[in-house]
Amino acid sequence: MPRLEGKAAIVTGGAAGLGLVFTKALIGEGAQVLAVDIADGTEAREAGAEVLTADIAEAGAGEAAVAAANGAFGRIDILVNNAALFAPLPNERYDRIDPDLFDRVLKINVSGTYAMIRAVGPVLEAQGSGRIVNITSGTVMKGMPGMAHYIASKGAVHALTRALSREMGASGVTVNNLAPGLTLSSSILGNQPHLDAARDKVVASRAIPRDGYPEDLIGALIFLCSDESAFVTGQTIAVDGGSVNT
Repeated sequence: MPRLEGKAAIVTGGAAGLGLVFTKALIGEGAQVLAVDIADGTEAREAGAEVLTADIAEAGAGEAAVAAANGAFGRIDILVNNAALFAPLPNERYDRIDPDLFDRVLKINVSGTYAMIRAVGPVLEAQGSGRIVNITSGTVMKGMPGMAHYIASKGAVHALTRALSREMGASGVTVNNLAPGLTLSSSILGNQPHLDAARDKVVASRAIPRDGYPEDLIGALIFLCSDESAFVTGQTIAVDGGSVNT
């Protein structure tokens, strides 16, 4: 039997790139999925997902996602916080990053993630069960030159996960981080300068010295979304070929 049969999930950024891979994987394990994204949702719909066009950084997006999921599925069991500003970012020294861009990265990656949890969390707590999976980054553990804004944002999400796992655990809700290394998603493949700057160094840092692909993340994602991880919370699973040890 599929491991997520009868479950309903919200995946932010779930209509494109890595998020679309996650959406399809959850559907493949039996879940009903609402993809929340600013991107075109045609492919997600074709895969069987419901789609809500929304920017998680904007006020009311979390509440709209809850209403849409409840309207479509009658329940919510899983929240995958995947939406983030990363792939288009240029590598820039900390003192050359535009302050407005720094704020924009934090608004999407941190405040948007928090807003989704603030809207969905009480629903999960009220029913006494649920899974929240925050997609973070292995760069939090090892740093990376030229990406101070992104790493700061993902470090904040790491800390938020730890705090919320303590607050929500008694209600049966788990909160964990899934931390990919550099993953050759369709989005990152569109930023050749970033790949040129990071790819060889990242692969050389891995115990398994090869590129990472979206499919490498699916096993850990499904585990964290399923009943198999009912006694796992506040943790970070790094899927990066052993580049970092968590």
